[in-house]
Amino acid sequence: MNLVEWVVGPFQYGFMRTAAIAGMLVGVTCALLGIYVVLRRMAFIGDALAHTVLPGLVIAYLNRWNMVGGALLAGIATALGIGWLSRRREIREDTAIGILFTGMFALGILLMSAVRSFRDFSHMLFGYIVGVTDDQLRLFALISLAIGIVLALLHKELELTSFDPTHAEVIGLRPDRLRYVLLVLMALAVVGAIQAVGVVLTSALLIVPAAAASLLTRRLPSMMALAAAIAVFASLIGLLVSYHLDVSSGATIVLACIACFLLAWAARGVRERISAVSARRLGRTT
Repeated sequence: MNLVEWVVGPFQYGFMRTAAIAGMLVGVTCALLGIYVVLRRMAFIGDALAHTVLPGLVIAYLNRWNMVGGALLAGIATALGIGWLSRRREIREDTAIGILFTGMFALGILLMSAVRSFRDFSHMLFGYIVGVTDDQLRLFALISLAIGIVLALLHKELELTSFDPTHAEVIGLRPDRLRYVLLVLMALAVVGAIQAVGVVLTSALLIVPAAAASLLTRRLPSMMALAAAIAVFASLIGLLVSYHLDVSSGATIVLACIACFLLAWAARGVRERISAVSARRLGRTT
């Protein structure tokens, strides 16, 4: 099998094309949102949100409700709960996240154990992107569109409050409200990503592509474009590796993201070394 057949062959099947579109939608959405998560040092919140939707999923499953709706309610409740608790001076934000993270995840595990089987929930935990249906794909598209519109409308405000929240407050912006908006958008992105890579690995899509892009550029538009490109590349490569090796697609997508991060890290190291050598040479000549 040559390289072209290795890349193109799997996409003759409809489920692979649907999975590729879903992976790109989720990847790009998480990457764009992840830039603000990384800049604001909110990576722990992303991880917490990915885990705290579990009880919402299980409750919806047990009552035969819409599982996405259950996850969405749990995610938004968590986001608002973190924002409310962290505003109180008695509790630091990382403590509030830790309390909600462990409490909600434990509740989800308790409810799962009540069913006497973890088998039915394996797709929630580890994702099943090749099983994405057309309805779920349309839902991903709507979530991605909604998040993209909000990010575009609030781009300047989010950028300013991410880099200099004190100055933003002085000129009349409300960093707390923008933080709530960002938390709710993260909850929406997590709900969309769960079907693709599952609860356990969703936070990686929020953090890793954005972290890799932040190593290569400091300009926000370039960082967003680079993070989105890394997410798309990792989604496609991860999907292809999963198909050919017959292994978990969620895990291969995340590992592809990690590989991109390591390459970005290496590239940054090489660039810094070249800059240092050039500076030394320039110093000798002057």
